[in-house]
Amino acid sequence: MSPSLAAPPAAPARYSRPHRRTGALPVATLLTPDERLRVDAAGQGLYATLHRETLDDLLRELRARPVSAVILSTATLAHCGGREAARVAELVRGFPQVPTVALVSEVDGTTPQTVLALGGSGVRRLVDTRRPDGWTALRDALAADEPIDLRQHVVATLAADLVGAPDGCLRFFAALFAAPPEVTTVRGLATLIGVLPTTLMSRFFRTRLPAPKRYLALARLVRAARMLENPGCTLTAAAHFLEYSSAQSFGRHVRKVLGLTPRELRRHWGGVALFDRFRAELVLPYRDALRRFSPYGR
Repeated sequence: MSPSLAAPPAAPARYSRPHRRTGALPVATLLTPDERLRVDAAGQGLYATLHRETLDDLLRELRARPVSAVILSTATLAHCGGREAARVAELVRGFPQVPTVALVSEVDGTTPQTVLALGGSGVRRLVDTRRPDGWTALRDALAADEPIDLRQHVVATLAADLVGAPDGCLRFFAALFAAPPEVTTVRGLATLIGVLPTTLMSRFFRTRLPAPKRYLALARLVRAARMLENPGCTLTAAAHFLEYSSAQSFGRHVRKVLGLTPRELRRHWGGVALFDRFRAELVLPYRDALRRFSPYGR
């Protein structure tokens, strides 16, 4: 990993209070208290943070919800032994779709050994924030390593599929894939987009589109498939995050909608691939109708 650890400390930068970019997934961290403040400041407009105290806490967080990246401080892992190195390796192997960045903000006699241990555990990106451009480099590393943002991919792809469609149509699809996990019914979706449930269903029916329930059901499974791309995310964790009542309920839903078992879903369908199936079943055959459709009636 690089850069060199010999760089002199830079003067502390000052930043305004960070805010979360709309729709962005958070960054999970294991940092010292001072590093937390600086990482929060450096992430203004780019990411929100989930700070955790131990590697076990961090792994629990990753299993429970999607995150966009992980930052591990060499200071918090100083003197890390075999158990800690194994936990870092478990994190990297279990969540390959989540970029992991090692952060160096201070150096002592144990730092080179810690950096080597992180590299041996599979961490491939290191940022030295003592350098003058260190905090900018952290922002750039997180942006460069970010995997395909499913929601942005959905919006861009459907905008190309449905050129000329009303803005309300594209807003509906964006809401499907950005809705909070607790939006599990058409009633909840209608409330989210500001339309009466009966009005929403009527407008789909009059335009001769599939029922909104079908769109919501498959969109939720696309999000589940995205989570399950990471081997460390269990079926139970994905079911819990997406507000299914149980792993069994999630399994029944997968079989009903896709004709697959949850394990087959995990083995054969990533998020982008299942979104392509969503398009093939619910968008492309109805392209002409969708180009005239808006759930808002305008």
